[in-house]
Amino acid sequence: MVIEIGRMANGGGMLYPYQGIWPEIAENCFIAPGARIVGDVKIGAGSSIWFNCVLRGDVGVIRIGERTVIQDGSVVHVDSGGFDTIIGSDVLIGHMALVHGTTIENDGFVGMDATTMDGSIIKQKGMLAAGSLLSPGKIVGEGEMWMGRPAKYNRDLDESAYKALAKGAKKYVVTADTYLKEYKDL
Repeated sequence: MVIEIGRMANGGGMLYPYQGIWPEIAENCFIAPGARIVGDVKIGAGSSIWFNCVLRGDVGVIRIGERTVIQDGSVVHVDSGGFDTIIGSDVLIGHMALVHGTTIENDGFVGMDATTMDGSIIKQKGMLAAGSLLSPGKIVGEGEMWMGRPAKYNRDLDESAYKALAKGAKKYVVTADTYLKEYKDL
């Protein structure tokens, strides 16, 4: 016998409690099928969590702002040693990223297959390049791009880079809204 303890979110992803605490998801968020969100997680309006992501707010909290995009296969977790995960608004997290006990400020970017570790911070408009590893406690400064394993400062981003990242995030907001409308009728 299989007993389903979760609740389905907008879009088909699943929400699960941990120690009686359920995730809180804004009404117009898209949580794709296969996504799992557990425990003390709050997600702001217009954000989207894509296929097969896992967000575990079990031994700490996860807070996600508005219009933030967490792409397919990403994992967002916390650390019981006091490192919650706080993600601002208009953040774009690429496919297969691992975000662990990290703060990402508004307009931040984490590239595909990148990893952030406990106590690391990505400041506003900061970027961690694809495939990079941000070591514990490291800080990507405002408007900086870091890359490598371990990640190190590479350069300051210019206005065209900001615009390209913002455009990508906005496209995902529109795509998520399309999915929500389409899935509503199923």
